Amino acid sequence: MIAPTPATPYYAVIFTSLRTEGDQGYAEAAERMVELARQQPGFLGVESARSEDGLGITVSYWASEAAILAWKHHPEHSEIRERGRSTWYSACHTRVCKVERAYAFKAVR
Repeated sequence: MIAPTPATPYYAVIFTSLRTEGDQGYAEAAERMVELARQQPGFLGVESARSEDGLGITVSYWASEAAILAWKHHPEHSEIRERGRSTWYSACHTRVCKVERAYAFKAVR
């Protein structure tokens, strides 16, 4: 689902990853992280997709850089991030950007 976002500006955190083989608790942890992120002040929404070859992209939207930093340092998020590095991902990149403009289209059928 496409996340509804407010008028610009706001921030996006783009997390791109390559998964390792097997679930090893990943699905449950990913679901928990989305649930927990939704509870954080400044969280605006999330979009996520993963291809069959293990490439995944998750974009979370935030009201401020302070909200992003608070999420980064949340104890449960930090714990899961370390498990990701040790178990679930063979590589990952995080990019933070300010969304200055946003455009939308929705077909009416």
